[in-house]
Amino acid sequence: MGGSKLKLLALPILLLLPFLFLFAGPPRVLRGFLEAPLRAPVLPGDLLPLLPWPVAQPLLRRLALRGPADLLPSFVGVARAPVDGDAGRTAEWKGACFYENRAWVEFRNGTNGGLGGGVVHVETTKAHSWTCIDLYVFATPYRVTWDYYFLGREHTLEFKEWESEAEYEYVKRNGVSIFLMPSGTIGTLRALWDVFPLFTNTVWGENANLNFLKKHMGATFEERPKPWVSELNPDDIHSGDFLVLSKIRGRWGGFETLEKWVTGAYAGHTAVFLRDSDGKLWVGESGNENEKGEDVIAILPWEEWWEFEVTKDDSNPQIALLPLHPDLRSKFNETAAWNYAKSMEGKPYGYHNMIFSWIDTISDNYPPPLDAHVVASVMTVWTKLQPEYASNLWKEALNKRLGTKGLDLPEIIVESEKRGITFDKLLTVPEKDNWVYEDGQSASCVTFVLMMYKEAGLFGPITNSVEVTEFTIKDAYTLNFFENNSTRLPKWCNKDDTVKLPFCQIKGRYRMELPGYNTMEPYAHMNERCPSLPPDYKRTKGC
Repeated sequence: MGGSKLKLLALPILLLLPFLFLFAGPPRVLRGFLEAPLRAPVLPGDLLPLLPWPVAQPLLRRLALRGPADLLPSFVGVARAPVDGDAGRTAEWKGACFYENRAWVEFRNGTNGGLGGGVVHVETTKAHSWTCIDLYVFATPYRVTWDYYFLGREHTLEFKEWESEAEYEYVKRNGVSIFLMPSGTIGTLRALWDVFPLFTNTVWGENANLNFLKKHMGATFEERPKPWVSELNPDDIHSGDFLVLSKIRGRWGGFETLEKWVTGAYAGHTAVFLRDSDGKLWVGESGNENEKGEDVIAILPWEEWWEFEVTKDDSNPQIALLPLHPDLRSKFNETAAWNYAKSMEGKPYGYHNMIFSWIDTISDNYPPPLDAHVVASVMTVWTKLQPEYASNLWKEALNKRLGTKGLDLPEIIVESEKRGITFDKLLTVPEKDNWVYEDGQSASCVTFVLMMYKEAGLFGPITNSVEVTEFTIKDAYTLNFFENNSTRLPKWCNKDDTVKLPFCQIKGRYRMELPGYNTMEPYAHMNERCPSLPPDYKRTKGC
């Protein structure tokens, strides 16, 4: 209640501010308000952050812009230091509030032998209303900071001292990257409202995930007839049969929703069946949580794995069984598959190559407004906040792409630039299946399954020409490795469903969709250069 009262008290103060500045402000403040003929006096959306939440929330829904993508900053330009009056080095762009903006960098000398610092000058003009605000993020490989602008004038953002000579040299050559929150205050708040429930373990959260995937991917989520858990016969399951899971609530549900959105996969997790020499059925899985809370590669008895998914997994997974085609089943080298699985058991989940299976191209894998500049800035922030996680997610992998060891992210970016490789190009260098990281060979959930397929001989003569660490989950289930004759599916497969899927859904309220299922003939170097832009996720031939 106190917060709401403060917001109400702040509202008249905000409305008075333009007049206070108009009559008491310095000349450059006056200049901003003399643009009044070009502005609407007040736009309702600009004031929503100051209203009590019960009032603001329904208006927020009505006035908001695109949705969760509004949380992603949009790269608008690079502020550089002018050289000999070269105006071409000044960044110019259109903002969400101010329609004409320009920026440049001024270097300042240090004292007592110091490197000095710099000032980013940002000039904002032509606002669309008196009350709108533009939010910005400013980044180098060594730091990320932010600022917001309410007045049309020249603003300054000071970097008191460069963190190192490397940062100084980088900014001299490349400048300071500028990112705009493209929907301003209201769009960002709306995006937070849309994204937050994705990660909540509630009915609200589940519905948020379903609605997100319907809106951004065209998923349908048609309800299946009960029972939603199949009475399956394990005797009909064989080594190499593939499991795909789609989690739709809680922490993993939210993560998988965003993963599906950027990759085009209609599932977010995978596992694989194995039978031992005694006929006992097991499930191999990368991403199983152990007693210490670590995500590792595990080989579990089928009964244990299935009981957990049916009774304990609070992410409400929808699960499908994709039986191997009989021809491939006959080729499946069970001994080699077991040897691989046992060699990987207990190793960490493959965080090292997780994002690189998604990024294949310079610009055609990023849903707008995401791009390589934003990725670099997110990496910079995350490296500062969680250096250990950063090492797992990209530091060591980027070093491998450069053939270096131990370089931190800023050093990686600088070294890449020295070699004439832009950072967005570096991100597209294909992962190699034989790369070994500090904690061993890296295998995400889908990489673990496909590496087993390679070891078991399913890729045949092109085995050494395919890097399965470049495959997404969609790439895996579109391989033509699976049963294509519905009459050979087990009798219990989808027996209570009026729609006969080409695979066996064994759990879930909603009918699973796997567009492109079982259609792709494998070929050398596949999935190393593929676009994946929503909502169609069209791939180019031979990518």
